[in-house]
Amino acid sequence: MLIKEATAEDWPDIWPFFRRIVAAGDTFTFPPGLGREEGRGWWMLPPPDRTVIAVDDSGTVLGSAKMNRNQRGNGAHVASASYMVDPEHGGRGVGRALVEHTLEWARAAGFRGMQFNAVVETNTRAVELYESLGFEVIGTVPEGFRHPEHGYVGLHIMYCAL
Repeated sequence: MLIKEATAEDWPDIWPFFRRIVAAGDTFTFPPGLGREEGRGWWMLPPPDRTVIAVDDSGTVLGSAKMNRNQRGNGAHVASASYMVDPEHGGRGVGRALVEHTLEWARAAGFRGMQFNAVVETNTRAVELYESLGFEVIGTVPEGFRHPEHGYVGLHIMYCAL
């Protein structure tokens, strides 16, 4: 697996799984009906922020991550990131590789920590992955997320010191 900078030409390969994941409405706070061009603006970040893709030996896009400052100004020393793995390629370590990549990027860029603002508590695979890589739940917004199956569930704020 190779993780590399995403370009505008990669969006058509990201869009199908981005649309599927967002439309499911169970892991991201993005509007479920987000359109292709609007979605591109939400995911394909301009420098100094970054968007990357994970590809296999054949060049198939397996997943993507976006990474950025969590806040501006006096909060700009804390990074944030989001991840999407194509459900067709789940369980192959793509998510772990993407999280590790963003942590390396944040360390190299001089960030002091990485914070996730909105991890749905029912997304247990993601929570367990993040915890295995040093993140901890530092708070939960009760009923902060309207899950399509479980109703109102908590929204974790997770942090990892770098």
